[in-house]
Amino acid sequence: MDIEQPATRPGNPRFSSGPCAKHPSFSLESLNNAALGRSHRAAIGKSKLKDAIERTKEILGVPEDYLVGIVPASDTGAVEMAMWNLLGERPVEMVAWESFGAGWVTDVVKQLKLDAKVTTADYGEIVDLAAIDWNADVVFTWNGTTSGVRVPASFDIPSDRLGLTICDATSAAFAQDLPWDRLDVTTFSWQKVLGGEAAHGMIILSPRAVERLETYTPSWPLPKIFRLTKGGKLIAGIFEGATINTPSMLAVEDYLQALDWAVSVDGLKGLISRADSNAKVLHDFCETRDWIANLAVDPETWSNTSVCLKFTDARIVDGAAFAKAVAKRLESQNVAYDIGAYRDAPAGLRIWCGGTVETADLEALTPWLDWAFQTEIAALQATE
Repeated sequence: MDIEQPATRPGNPRFSSGPCAKHPSFSLESLNNAALGRSHRAAIGKSKLKDAIERTKEILGVPEDYLVGIVPASDTGAVEMAMWNLLGERPVEMVAWESFGAGWVTDVVKQLKLDAKVTTADYGEIVDLAAIDWNADVVFTWNGTTSGVRVPASFDIPSDRLGLTICDATSAAFAQDLPWDRLDVTTFSWQKVLGGEAAHGMIILSPRAVERLETYTPSWPLPKIFRLTKGGKLIAGIFEGATINTPSMLAVEDYLQALDWAVSVDGLKGLISRADSNAKVLHDFCETRDWIANLAVDPETWSNTSVCLKFTDARIVDGAAFAKAVAKRLESQNVAYDIGAYRDAPAGLRIWCGGTVETADLEALTPWLDWAFQTEIAALQATE
């Protein structure tokens, strides 16, 4: 039985959770002013890099006495840099409720070989944040990109903590209001919420983190690409545009254009509003269907960027195969690209709702979700 297809397709079917959709005003022509073929250490290169840092700080509302730097290897490089430089001086608590957080646990326990306390939760759940010892150094993700579970807005990290907080905020920055005074190291990548190009990470340091860097030397060797200090002093140039290694000036220009667009939609306030509106489309859709649900159990933890969904229909025996078939069917219709759940996550769909996505495209997507589900269920029943 053929099920009638919806009449309207999303204008942009790119709902990948990374690299994410480019901002709506993106064009290759907008990159014509990139400093191509120029040294990143020349005046023009350093100026653009410093501009990217200063505008990031302004749009995100980062405190004046915090430092922002561009570092290699995307968000992964930024998180690794933080852990390798800062951990080991005091007790460590690792907190994870999805695959990337679990990856940081592996690095700290098996690579740095620290006797860290590890607290985890299953996909869809979150750990008891109130039970964390914030006097230890705590490493955690703000928004679980592969689980769609974020730290609830109602939770406050203690202001009188003794330890450092190291926060992987790559799918939260530019979409959620981060409490900067409670975060000592914050990391993200360009290719997430602003839809920039890959391989460049950002690291944001509080004065407490800088103090740790200048008073503590880890017992393990640090590769050059991780070094934030020299002779016991912070390498200040990293936070003024003198990057550790050669950045892509084309990617830098692309990021600057994305920041321009962010300003045009009312900065952080506008970006949060766009992401909230986008996620609400999917949340409302799930609330009116009995065959699909948010993977995140508690509505307070529902992500507004990486929305993860699970199929709940009892007729589905092989969840992984069914979810893969739905995603493939939608891609074949040029309706939604790359929306399968992350490989380590429970079977289902993961649909990006960050600010670079248009709400109208998500509204156009939902009838196609109905169509793909019904089509796959009909195919299952035809084989019985």
